[in-house]
Amino acid sequence: MIVPMSKVYIVTQSRHRHQLLDALAQMGVVHVTPVNADKAVPEEQTLEAIAEFDQALRVLQPLSPVGVRPQLEPLHAAQEAILVHKAIAEEQEQLGQLQRLADQLAVWGDVELKQLEALKERGLAIQFYTLPESTLSSLQAECIEVIAAQSGHQVLVAVIDRQGMFQTPEGAKPVAWPTRDLPSVKQEAAELDSSIKQNSERLAELAFLCDDLLRQREQLASEAEFCVTQRSGLCNASLFALQGWVPSVQAESLSNRLKHRGICAAVDVMPVEEGEDPPTLIEYPKWAQPIKGLFDILGTVAGYREFDVSIPFMLALPIFAAMLIGDGGYGAVLLIGLLAGYKKISPALGKHFTQLLIIVGAVSLVWGFICGSFFGAVIFAKPLIPVDMSDASRFMLMQISFFMGTIHLSVAQGWQAVKLFPDFRFLGKVGWGVFIWGMLGVVRMFVLNTAMNWATPWPYLLILGAALAILFDTPSKNILKTVLTGVANFPLSMLGAFSDIISYVRLMAVGLASGVLAASFNELAMDSGSWLVAVPVLLFGHALNLGLAMIALFAHGVRLNMLEFSNNLGMQWIGNLYKPFSKEIIQE
Repeated sequence: MIVPMSKVYIVTQSRHRHQLLDALAQMGVVHVTPVNADKAVPEEQTLEAIAEFDQALRVLQPLSPVGVRPQLEPLHAAQEAILVHKAIAEEQEQLGQLQRLADQLAVWGDVELKQLEALKERGLAIQFYTLPESTLSSLQAECIEVIAAQSGHQVLVAVIDRQGMFQTPEGAKPVAWPTRDLPSVKQEAAELDSSIKQNSERLAELAFLCDDLLRQREQLASEAEFCVTQRSGLCNASLFALQGWVPSVQAESLSNRLKHRGICAAVDVMPVEEGEDPPTLIEYPKWAQPIKGLFDILGTVAGYREFDVSIPFMLALPIFAAMLIGDGGYGAVLLIGLLAGYKKISPALGKHFTQLLIIVGAVSLVWGFICGSFFGAVIFAKPLIPVDMSDASRFMLMQISFFMGTIHLSVAQGWQAVKLFPDFRFLGKVGWGVFIWGMLGVVRMFVLNTAMNWATPWPYLLILGAALAILFDTPSKNILKTVLTGVANFPLSMLGAFSDIISYVRLMAVGLASGVLAASFNELAMDSGSWLVAVPVLLFGHALNLGLAMIALFAHGVRLNMLEFSNNLGMQWIGNLYKPFSKEIIQE
């Protein structure tokens, strides 16, 4: 249920504004809306400090504390962690460049540039050339030394010739002395590696302070929220005023609750007016709370005047997911694995989303018994709904998919009709619900080659539904305008209804593909002839298939709810989440 909201205006004397804000923060019921959004921002210094703590925590939290705990203030520790991490990144980049340079200098061996310079000072000028290997035998000079072979039958040679005998052969190219030598590069790389090690050890020491940094960050965030709320109101020499939203059931008692806390303030409660956009607070039925985990991950919020879709989503998604997974064995893995590791998994995935996956696993297990399929193997001779590549299996699964889609979509249209009643537009939504059932006959005719004639109900449903949809789409006193507008809007909506029902065939297609892939891995493992090969193939294959099934849950199961169902319900997901002003008390 979307909780009804009331708008409140709270006024107190300016000198009491801090006491008022403290009381509201403790109560945590007022969603404050700023009078001037441009002014409702925290101090720049506070934002910068929060950003520094966030950056430092991203660096330190993955590390295991090692060494001696530093005695530093949290902000100084955060700043040092950022600097040290940046230094490590720069040193690693430099080390990579030196390693590439060392690879290039490897051809020169461990010769140092100062050695070459010393020889030059003694009159032994060494020149380097690359030349064809075939010309080596014809060269004459005081000293010719092959340094390295190169690609294309080329060699690098060092030449010393004080007697003028050396003649540069055809194809020879002079090579300049290297600007660096390998020993100095190796020494610099060793120094960088040592520095990286020292800096990494320092980060491991700073990791001891993660809890301190987190507490200080939360304290700053609380102060920033307090500052934003204070700047959200109007303030002059005598009065301070705030505006915001409060759940209607708590709005009337707000004045007494403030008075009980010793706050003298005037509270004016007003109903929601047309055009206003209150924040959305949803109270989920206890059994449907797991679906909140999905909404939290998607970041979707229903508008205040839209629908609370938690119940239909909670009913439909596990069924769709079970059909997409298509195997009871995978359902059992999900169910048992999540139940066994609940204490460790739920903090990472979130309590509600973990519970949702547990329900998906349980429903998939039930679907596996219905289909008789566990890890790609058929365990019943005659399952209720066989999942295989036979024509009968595909026909039955498509029938189920299309009927489920029709029920799903017509419920959305009927829900809109209930909300619009007694406005005559509710008949238009009833018409679309009826038309969708008629369109089921069209889909079955095209896809399943079933009969559609006047002996079947489909044409009558199409005619009745289309008439209601056209006449009551935008009803007005001008009958001609009503009909023309309805006719103009009808073709696109009609095609939409057809494509929406067709979309549900993915339940059959993906589930069947999952079953076939599982069976293929089983055959591959059995044909291997050795358990040493068969076991890894089975483990890898079924793990991969389960992973693909989980992707399908989001790609297809969520889509059918968030797009097809929600579009037929008229959902735009334009809500603003209810976030009451509150202040955590940080215990040092």
